[in-house]
Amino acid sequence: MPVNPKSMGEQIYALRKGKGITQNDLGERLSVSPQAVSKWERGETLPDTAILPDLANVLETSVDNLLCGGQRQMQYKRKVTVAEIAEGIACFEKLGELLGRDSYFYLGAIEGVDRKMNIEFEKYLSESFTREAMIAEALIQCLMNGAYVDPSDVRKNFTHEHWVNIVLKYTDRYGIK
Repeated sequence: MPVNPKSMGEQIYALRKGKGITQNDLGERLSVSPQAVSKWERGETLPDTAILPDLANVLETSVDNLLCGGQRQMQYKRKVTVAEIAEGIACFEKLGELLGRDSYFYLGAIEGVDRKMNIEFEKYLSESFTREAMIAEALIQCLMNGAYVDPSDVRKNFTHEHWVNIVLKYTDRYGIK
């Protein structure tokens, strides 16, 4: 699908305004003139491809979202739910129950998570707030790997508003409404 300069410009404008950034500020951050930003937003020209990653970063979105004018074109690899992710996290605990907490399988799984994430996984699972942190982190990883999660599912199934807001920031970043 070809890039529609008008749609892309409208998306840049909407995201920039939503962040409270002026054309001048955006231009300074990207080392381009405010006139260049204005031309992008009017759909007269497109940003240079070398600028797109930085533009997406400043506007807290993806290059795909910019190029598609805010319309998600990518097919999701899979759909995940908060309940499925929570169940996956709970499987670590179940592994400890079934095999024993002194089992090499259990210890290896926990040590792997501890080392990879630089945390004490068992301690995180013992408290509601940090347990939801693990669920949120797993959901974000899924989103980054092309999964879809329904924002209403996120709103309904987290207890702590903090994690709702974090996950929804990523659903927005990946163009999921």
